[in-house]
Amino acid sequence: MQLGARLRRLRENKGITREDAGWVIRASESKISRMELGRVGFKERDVDDLLTIYGVTDEQERAELVTLARQSNQPGWWQPYGDLLPTWFQYYLDLESAASLIRTYEIQFVPGLLQTEEYARAVIGIGFSEGSAQEVERRVALRIARKQVLDQPDAPRVWAVIDEAVLCRPIGGSKVLRGQIEALAESCERPGVRLQVVRFRSGGHAAAGGAFSILRFPEQELPDVVYLEHLTSALYLDKREDVDRYAAAAGRLFIEADPPDRTRDILHAALRDL
Repeated sequence: MQLGARLRRLRENKGITREDAGWVIRASESKISRMELGRVGFKERDVDDLLTIYGVTDEQERAELVTLARQSNQPGWWQPYGDLLPTWFQYYLDLESAASLIRTYEIQFVPGLLQTEEYARAVIGIGFSEGSAQEVERRVALRIARKQVLDQPDAPRVWAVIDEAVLCRPIGGSKVLRGQIEALAESCERPGVRLQVVRFRSGGHAAAGGAFSILRFPEQELPDVVYLEHLTSALYLDKREDVDRYAAAAGRLFIEADPPDRTRDILHAALRDL
């Protein structure tokens, strides 16, 4: 997506049509469109040819973009678990790894990036009750591996809002929930994590329709992406009007939820009630 956005900017700056760009690399106009949206892979030779027609002569810039093309074709970190994952979720994992900011709202579970191993095992056991023990453990390993993105030097910032019901629902039993809430309290100390709770007393709120995530990327020309997960599929929304509505809902949620500096007190109160 980052490479596609930069290629699009270079093409537009030169006033070259997608059709003309496609002719250079023996491709259709629609393929150039898919490349610029990051929805197909890149051949280094094609990128090199496009950079020539776009007038990019700086060797350092050319090398950087060709390197991006090479990196975009490398298997995702989740590849060892590929047999467990539907294509629609593999796409999300790539987006999550590339994001600079993840805003998420959860109504039933703790967000995946903040789950403990025991809590994740209980959640996965609910969703894949017919799976073998080995499959469940591999899914748990995958979910825990996802959390490594938070330890990277360029880790995305996470702004999570959870419904208070999440702190009352004993997924895996009281002991597991206690460990999870303690881990949430620790996560509040991370400089890149902001956690808020929507209290029961707030009544109805802006995101009563269900959970969602909004991902933002370091490349300014890339649109935010809204992720909506369903039981057997997911929706990815990047049209401006759709993203704006969810961004507005997220903004209202941040106001309606208790402020972040109250989160630890709320978590400690939930622990006392267990």
